[in-house]
Amino acid sequence: MTAFHTTRRVEFIDTDAAGIIHFTAFYRYMEQAEHEFLRSLGLSVMHRLPDGATIGWPRVFAECSFKSPARFEDVLDVRIAIERRGARSLTMRHEFHLGEKLIAEGRMKIVCCLLRPGEPMQAIDIPPEYDGLRVEG
Repeated sequence: MTAFHTTRRVEFIDTDAAGIIHFTAFYRYMEQAEHEFLRSLGLSVMHRLPDGATIGWPRVFAECSFKSPARFEDVLDVRIAIERRGARSLTMRHEFHLGEKLIAEGRMKIVCCLLRPGEPMQAIDIPPEYDGLRVEG
């Protein structure tokens, strides 16, 4: 499943009053891991073009299913794979492991968009620079 993996330590700010990771932290971890994944390929979630426009990847869908808690200072293994690649979008699958145990899994759909100052955002075909983002397996 893994196209990329990283680790994330559960910080105190990420926990609730019971010391368990708050569900919203998983969404931040998904986004942070996505950014690390893109950087590992020499890419960015925000690519500036010479004409001042930007290629960006807004989220149009995100979900996460929780199976088991994590606690303050646990180190999670975050695994990412491209599950689907469309002409203009990617669906990424995220898995969170604590040791060998799967504790959560999520999906995020992002759309490749062109952003120009003063103009509406426009979905575009994924440019060749992002060809490294492909379905694994």
